[in-house]
Amino acid sequence: MTIPLLAYSPTCPNSRVDALGARDDEAIIYSADDQFSPTEMDNLINAAYRQIFFHAFRWDRETILESQLRNRQITVRDFIRGLLLSNTFMDSFYNKNSNYRFVEHCVERVLGRRVYGEAEKIAWSAIVMTQGVKGFIDQLLDSEEYIEAFGENIVPYQRRRILPSRVLGEMPSNIRLPRYDSYHRTQLGFPQGIWQETVRRFRSYENQPKAGDPSLFRQMASRLNLRAASPERPSLSQLDIEATVPNRSR
Repeated sequence: MTIPLLAYSPTCPNSRVDALGARDDEAIIYSADDQFSPTEMDNLINAAYRQIFFHAFRWDRETILESQLRNRQITVRDFIRGLLLSNTFMDSFYNKNSNYRFVEHCVERVLGRRVYGEAEKIAWSAIVMTQGVKGFIDQLLDSEEYIEAFGENIVPYQRRRILPSRVLGEMPSNIRLPRYDSYHRTQLGFPQGIWQETVRRFRSYENQPKAGDPSLFRQMASRLNLRAASPERPSLSQLDIEATVPNRSR
């Protein structure tokens, strides 16, 4: 049964504060209305991937959607919709999280703000439960808040992360809200401390020793086991005193 979105009160103030200047917290705003060259469109598409996926590998990219966006067959909002409904996003965020956490991810990535407490999580989770993920994504992208903030051709971004009255801004969404829930991070072995030692030992290619460098031979020598062989010590019971001690004749 389809139910309407439950009512909830807005409790997060940052996204509701008007910007003081022309730009929102000095954020880089990517809009298809003023991006015309291939390089500018590449920057816009990469910004959309960073906002939705945080990082897209080559096999995660939606090449058909990219082509349609470059040819102006779809809007940025349609491109964002395609990324949210892609196999990569579904596997990385929906399949490995509860509905509440999935809602939190989508609200922060699509609407550019933190959720308004547990009440909004429950309200949107009910939409996911009754209308499915597609119905939930459609309602987010068709909402008045999204249209007013980003319209058809602006890539979503984290709004009002820094306020003039605060020394430190809010932590970026991708850092504050990891992709996997704690259960799946445990299954995958995260966090791992061994990588920190690897980073400390990292040396750039220019600083790596070349052929003939003495440090290479020192490292090779340190890996060799060059223990001196200990002399064999027979027991006293096995010694033949008469045969081993010379007979000193006068």
